[in-house]
Amino acid sequence: MVNDLKLAGTRRKSLTTMMAALLAGSIAATAGGAAYAKTDSPIDPAKFQQRIEKRVDKALGSTDATADQKKKVTDILQTAFKDMKGFHSQRVENRKAMEAAMQAPTIDAAKIEQIRGEQMKIADASSKRFTQALVDAGNVLNASQRQAFFKTWNERRWHRG
Repeated sequence: MVNDLKLAGTRRKSLTTMMAALLAGSIAATAGGAAYAKTDSPIDPAKFQQRIEKRVDKALGSTDATADQKKKVTDILQTAFKDMKGFHSQRVENRKAMEAAMQAPTIDAAKIEQIRGEQMKIADASSKRFTQALVDAGNVLNASQRQAFFKTWNERRWHRG
């Protein structure tokens, strides 16, 4: 019985530690999201579309891709990013809901799990949409063009620092 009480105490400490870590992570994510959302320079949709066009041109510049192929790939990616923009407001709302749930006088584990589930649904939908765009763009290109495109596209991502 004494061992059972020690084990229960250990589990409670582990649960408390886990909840504290979850709370800290949630607050950090919310603060980071809020800081990002409050930037003074909102993304201009036209400039963002131009950025995609430039990245596609750069990624396919060393290939034998035709102007028509480049245009199709650009259109596919631009449409995907427009579609995915709607997920942003949903993510912001979920961050706010998580923050409110974690700051409530009592922790409602079911509510927090429901919010987490919604966050995962949004992440999954966003990932599916972007993956579909990549598949569609890949189908416009031949194998060597696809390899060059993804190599260059991914190199750019890692240079952000």
